[in-house]
Amino acid sequence: MLESIIWILLTGFFAGQIARRLKAPALVGMVLVGIILGPQVANVISPGVLDTADSLRTIAVMVILMKAGLGLDREKLAQQGTVALRLGFLPATCEAIAVALAAIWLFQFDLATGLLLGCIIGAESPAVIVPGMLRLKSLGWGVKKGIPDAILTGSALSDVLLLLVFSLLLSFLTQGTATGITFGNLSLSPVQLLPLQVILQVSLGILLGWLTARLLVILLAKQNWTQNAVQDALVAASIALLLVILAEHIPAFSGYLAVMATGFFLIELEAPLARRLREGFNSLWIVAEIILFVLLGASIQLHVLGDTLLIGLLILAIGTLVGRSLGWYLATLGSNWTQKERLFLLSGNSAKATVQAAIGAIPLSQGVSGGETILALAALSILVTAPLGAWAIPTFAPKLLEQGEVDPTKVSVNRRIILLAAVDTSPLAIQVLTKAAELARRCDGEVIVLHILRVDDPEGIKYLKQQTRKHLADIRHQFITTSGAIPTDILRIAQDYGAAEIVMGKRGHRHLENLLVGSVSRAVVETSPLPVIIVEAT
Repeated sequence: MLESIIWILLTGFFAGQIARRLKAPALVGMVLVGIILGPQVANVISPGVLDTADSLRTIAVMVILMKAGLGLDREKLAQQGTVALRLGFLPATCEAIAVALAAIWLFQFDLATGLLLGCIIGAESPAVIVPGMLRLKSLGWGVKKGIPDAILTGSALSDVLLLLVFSLLLSFLTQGTATGITFGNLSLSPVQLLPLQVILQVSLGILLGWLTARLLVILLAKQNWTQNAVQDALVAASIALLLVILAEHIPAFSGYLAVMATGFFLIELEAPLARRLREGFNSLWIVAEIILFVLLGASIQLHVLGDTLLIGLLILAIGTLVGRSLGWYLATLGSNWTQKERLFLLSGNSAKATVQAAIGAIPLSQGVSGGETILALAALSILVTAPLGAWAIPTFAPKLLEQGEVDPTKVSVNRRIILLAAVDTSPLAIQVLTKAAELARRCDGEVIVLHILRVDDPEGIKYLKQQTRKHLADIRHQFITTSGAIPTDILRIAQDYGAAEIVMGKRGHRHLENLLVGSVSRAVVETSPLPVIIVEAT
């Protein structure tokens, strides 16, 4: 089992990086290496790991849904009115019906089996959609109208609906009938109960999310049971996973929706805690993503794809281009979305992966007629739409969406931090280097050490290089020299290298406002568009 985990993590990571360098989504490489490592080809993943694949996928989906909740924006959702709600029901429902009708026509399925297939194919993949939407939010695409937030919320709601209908249909097909409920003289069939079940699962999921968020605030923010962000993320992830497990044993609420709601309410109740958790879950996702997609690839049965390939592609096309497109149109009708923004839904709201991997094989294992065909189409939907969606979201967003201002309180914005440390050959240089190193360690930044030559001084430059290597040994850094007007060159080099801040020294203990006119420190402070940190000689 340990060897299998090593194979999964190392090959999955490097396959993802190779895919990125080839301008393809990382998940393409991970899924492909999963197919190679799986029982269909090399068969190097142990049966024990494959047996736990469903549990590992559950953990990975929990992580990505918590990330989604921590990235939602209440104001943007309120601005969209009912669009997010309609996106949660109409596209998935229309696609499921279109797929069912196509399967009845092409495979001669009965209505119940066709709808069962439609529920599997119509479900959206949080593993593809959530990272894609959060990346758009971090870059500002579509944030003005809350488009990523609407897609994230709609995706979660649609999966709740389709999984409920899937359970109902599976019970009907395997037991011959599905039981309803009788209240005195009032009898409700399973179909009549479905709207009540949807309302119950959504309502209780949101309520439990709110209660869980309040619990986490008490434990992690008010009572201070933890000492760092890693412990915060560990406790939050464990409690979120408990919600998912409880939902499996008590199917009265949606566990995944409860997890997403927990992240959403954390932003409202305790924004600093939400920011720390966002960083922790970003780190967890690095590992969870590899495990999720490699095991997804390993679960795909290639031998069942051959006979259904062309017909399967036709069914997928009918479901997306006919059913889902109609649902998108109805969901955004009367909204302030432009035609281009509606067209973006084709790339941003179509990917299949997680749900299909989780439930695609259940009809076959339950002895449903046509189960092999259903499994083949589920696998085909993953192979086609997951990599296509992961590629299309970042590709078409700049072409179809408007770029707005990023809200750093709702999403992690990762950028390379560069600090410019301006030094001379005086003893003050050590203090400047020490301060620059301290700041760089806090943000995992890079330091550009700049020395501007006034006279030729080889020994002085050698001394500065030695001190730079000593004080910045654990930090990415460059040492550069130039000659010219000192304040002007400091600002020019800072701009050329994209520095975020300038660190420099000043001699003496006078207040900055009392510096002599014309001094280097004052000239830089007065003209710099960047923050300048002044280190006084001690």
